[in-house]
Amino acid sequence: PDINSERKNIIHYLKNVFPTSVILQDKKLKQAWLANSFDPTLINRIEKLPHISFGNWVGGDRDGHPLVTAKVTKETLLELRDTALSLIQNNLLNLASHLSLSDSLHSVPRRLNQYIEEWSNSLGELGKRCISRNPNEPWRQFVNILLTRLPHPLDDNKLEDYHYKDHFTLLKDIAMLRDSLLEVDAYRIAEYDIFALERIVQTFGFHLAALDIRQNSEFHDRALAGLMKASGSRNIHFADWNEFERLQFLNSELESARPFLGPGMPLEGEAQAVRDCYLVIGEYVKKYGTSGIGSLIVSMTRKLSDLLVVYLFAREAGLVMNTTEGLVCLLPVVPLFETIEDLEKCASIMDAFLSHPMTKLSLAYQSFPDGIPTQQVMLGYSDSNKDGGIIASQWHLYKAQLEIDEVARHHGVKINFFPGRGGSISRGGGKTHHFLDALPHPTLTGNIRSTIQGESIAQQFANLINATYNLEMLVAGVTGVSQRHRIIKKTPPHLEKLVQGLAEKSRKVYENLVRSEGFMIFYSQATPIDALENSRIGSRPARRTGKRSLKDLRAIPWVFSWNQSRFFLPGWYGVGSALSELQNSSPDSFSILQK
Repeated sequence: PDINSERKNIIHYLKNVFPTSVILQDKKLKQAWLANSFDPTLINRIEKLPHISFGNWVGGDRDGHPLVTAKVTKETLLELRDTALSLIQNNLLNLASHLSLSDSLHSVPRRLNQYIEEWSNSLGELGKRCISRNPNEPWRQFVNILLTRLPHPLDDNKLEDYHYKDHFTLLKDIAMLRDSLLEVDAYRIAEYDIFALERIVQTFGFHLAALDIRQNSEFHDRALAGLMKASGSRNIHFADWNEFERLQFLNSELESARPFLGPGMPLEGEAQAVRDCYLVIGEYVKKYGTSGIGSLIVSMTRKLSDLLVVYLFAREAGLVMNTTEGLVCLLPVVPLFETIEDLEKCASIMDAFLSHPMTKLSLAYQSFPDGIPTQQVMLGYSDSNKDGGIIASQWHLYKAQLEIDEVARHHGVKINFFPGRGGSISRGGGKTHHFLDALPHPTLTGNIRSTIQGESIAQQFANLINATYNLEMLVAGVTGVSQRHRIIKKTPPHLEKLVQGLAEKSRKVYENLVRSEGFMIFYSQATPIDALENSRIGSRPARRTGKRSLKDLRAIPWVFSWNQSRFFLPGWYGVGSALSELQNSSPDSFSILQK
């Protein structure tokens, strides 16, 4: 599918399914709450409820996808914003149709009257229309003002001073409207109509879904070399430098807010692609703020320098702010640890990254308004499985989360894990509650990001009842497991040792197969991988750089090709050998594992 079609599909769910399912999920929570005789005032406002928000990769994820250009990213950001504003506009119009309260029957709260008077005067002719349209109906007049102050979808270039700059300010005004209705005992309108509107504005904002920007670390290396060359540097072989040389150069550069290049200076290749993308992001942030941008994610994060490089790209596009203490990046930089080798090193990389002065300042700046520095970390389920088989993958992911959590606690930082789970078992898929139950203690602290992969979006969310159920499973699961992590003791250490032994044995068996002579020939003949590559039915090329190697092959076609030939190899190979050896060598340990 072309990106336009893929984006259209994603926006369908964000516009037509999720707004309704979020409200239905809230209703089910309230019903369950009352059925258990809990105090309804504890969940009577949106800020007291579990907060769901949405992210999107379509149009932002360019890891090995040459068609995701800066132009595509710009179109995606604007289309998401236009759709969000239309969604809010329609909900405000619907609310206005329900607000038939008259000042001849109700005593109008003073604060509401003041707001209407102030804004009707400052809006001039537009303000007069807001008032004249519904005489003697102040609540409708108030909503008319909100509609006037809402930026216009499809005409967003004409932002005026009176337009809302962000959805947070709109939420404050809706809260005022809610309180004014409660003052005149209009409880049902406040509880149902206003609550639904607040929830939609809180969930979707003016951006619908935050767009993640993802690129591969090797691509970044080549892009930085291109920037250095264009700026006149003689030594431009950045990718060939050792880590000490890379860090020495990066730390020296990050002492200054000066970009490599002036405006309009020519670039080519990877450097141009990265700069153009970041300039689009910078332009968007300058105009609309950071809410519409998710994270700057680095695929195949191998070392600290892979993350610090992103700060230089951000500096190039004005996404870095100079403070008295040092440079601050306006957007979060997120590692994606994918291979088993990278999962083994990730704790030391995170320790160095969280110790870096610019990261500390950036996390403190990004933590506004709650004041809790939070670092997102993405973990790759598919590639680690392709590397070492399913038990080794799951074990290294488990260990990585424990170690990263420990490092983060040492730095006073909260970790928001982002599991890159897919649809099939071998890619981390399966039942949500089983996945959450399996997370290592005590790494779930109430926050989590979760991917819904392309092939399973329709399965989970095409039907409104299914969509509501799956959202409910996610919210209930995260809430329940977070509480258990706070209260229940950790798993006994001897069980972890058992699983580590299984992981080592299964990985050895798996690697002996996939690295054996002739395996790739067998794979190409036993599965329809050639048909999958040539049919181009995926959202991106099957290989990252086009090399004919297992390492370069993406995990998605790897899994799908085995499934098509009914091998299902990534979901089981190596498991039986590991279990069999444990059963034969240590029956008591095997019995413990069974229990």
